[in-house]
Amino acid sequence: MTLFPLARHAGVAALLALATCLSAGAQPAYPDKPLRILVGASPGGGTDILARVLADKFSPALKQPVTVENRPGASNTIAGELTARAPADGATLLLATNTAQAVAPHILKLKYDPLKDLQPVGLVAVMPNVLVVSANSPYKSVKELLAAMAAKPGGFKYASSGIGSTQHVGGEAFNLATGMTSIHVPYKGSSQAHIDIISGEVEMMFDSTSSAMGQIRAGKFRALAVSAPQRSPELPDVPTLAEQGIKGADVSTWYGLYVTAGTPRPAVERLSAELTRTMSLADVQSRIKALGGEPGTLTGEPFAAMNRQEFDHYGRLVRDARIKAE
Repeated sequence: MTLFPLARHAGVAALLALATCLSAGAQPAYPDKPLRILVGASPGGGTDILARVLADKFSPALKQPVTVENRPGASNTIAGELTARAPADGATLLLATNTAQAVAPHILKLKYDPLKDLQPVGLVAVMPNVLVVSANSPYKSVKELLAAMAAKPGGFKYASSGIGSTQHVGGEAFNLATGMTSIHVPYKGSSQAHIDIISGEVEMMFDSTSSAMGQIRAGKFRALAVSAPQRSPELPDVPTLAEQGIKGADVSTWYGLYVTAGTPRPAVERLSAELTRTMSLADVQSRIKALGGEPGTLTGEPFAAMNRQEFDHYGRLVRDARIKAE
């Protein structure tokens, strides 16, 4: 007699298990709704350009609309905070730079932790920074620029895309390496800073090649030096800072793709695979190289480890250069 109740219980358990499996199988595959890529800079800058490249490639592959939203300000951290606070469903992506992920946290008081509240997907690109002046500037070399700065201490200004940006760090590293003093003028993005560089309102900028290359090619910027160990293939006639006797001032800009921490692993893996595929496309590689950079190859934990190392590296640099919020 006891067998029948047991059988009934076993049958109920089997039905429940089957229902659970069917329910799990009925869940829509990622992504099941439109995606957005948040950008912490103004339209027209390097981050914005790369985000739109990704959006163009992701949308047909993921079979969902992918839009780019510009949320400039606070050294790219406004976009970072919005992503950190978004639902962890993989619908909100962030194209961030080392400005927000490795530099700004050592300078600004943030309401989120970039290393804990954002899930790394993969490295998109690495771009060297380049020292530029207006094409109408009288300075045609770093030597001429330094001579003018020495003759007018504190009389020169350099622009950046914001406090804690790689342009800001590059300017202070240049001051530290040369013993000069120049005044930092922060903007809400590189494209806004370009206006004052071109007009001569601000003398110089340590911009990423992804942002500056268009102005250089248009003849509006003059590139004086590349802040990288080697010359850029896109600027073969522009010497490095080290070639001109300035060492310890190299700063590059890297771009990475993130989602909200806690996003389901299948969604992160799907995005990672799509990013890897996109970075392998010939037209994407050509676009990034035309901007003076190299396509990224790291995803997942290797990229997360790189982010942590960069976080520590820039923390030391910020302390050595005594960079503070202004």
